[in-house]
Amino acid sequence: MGNTILVTHHDSWVEITLNRPDRLNSFNDEMHVALRAALKQAAEDQSVRAILITGAGRGFCAGQDLEGRDPRGATEPLNLGETIEEFYNPLVRQLRDMAKPVICAVNGVAAGAGANIAFACDLVLACESAKFIQSFANVGLVPDAGGSWSLTHLIGPARAKGLAMTGQPISAATAQDWGLIWKAVADDCLMDEARALAAKLATGPTVGFALTKQAIHAASTNSFDEQLDLEASLQQTCGRTPDYTEGVSAFLEKRKPKFVGHK
Repeated sequence: MGNTILVTHHDSWVEITLNRPDRLNSFNDEMHVALRAALKQAAEDQSVRAILITGAGRGFCAGQDLEGRDPRGATEPLNLGETIEEFYNPLVRQLRDMAKPVICAVNGVAAGAGANIAFACDLVLACESAKFIQSFANVGLVPDAGGSWSLTHLIGPARAKGLAMTGQPISAATAQDWGLIWKAVADDCLMDEARALAAKLATGPTVGFALTKQAIHAASTNSFDEQLDLEASLQQTCGRTPDYTEGVSAFLEKRKPKFVGHK
């Protein structure tokens, strides 16, 4: 997968690093392909039970590398919809559908699609110096990579429109206060805390985590009664896993559970 993506394997989780630091880890086609391949490999590897995504250098991701989508000198208008359908939509669907926890450690600026890719992950930690920017308006575009959906559902239409139309950066602390991310962390603690979280989730009830994600994602469109029915169905599945038996046994025996993470 070249060197645009770095993959580090730990005991039961994997760390994936966006590695174009000279371009603030902005996406070119090669990095798209490499990241999706790394995520696919992590999804299929039963020994991997959690995924951590971060960026190399001083930023997380500046979105699309515009040098690869420069309209100047083009003989006809660029088809940016094709770029979205081929690269960004499959990526954010892959992240949301991952049947394992996906943690994002935002180590600096997250702009445009870079911010929205972070929001597609399950748990987002950001260093206190990080900034989130919906930079699309600065080049005459709309939020993509799921941004118009994520912003609206996470912070409501008023703030979503404000961020999308002004391109105003917000701090990690504001992103935490607004519910865009899980936690803002001191810069020098970010990676230690993110890695500790990945290691912790990797020892947890992976099936239960996957079904929890499914339930929360469905809640935005389900009616209350539909959500109650879904909870009952998912709980039935969880109750038949070895992890439920182990969890109850450990609780009653006053010991730490040893989850296996499969059905």
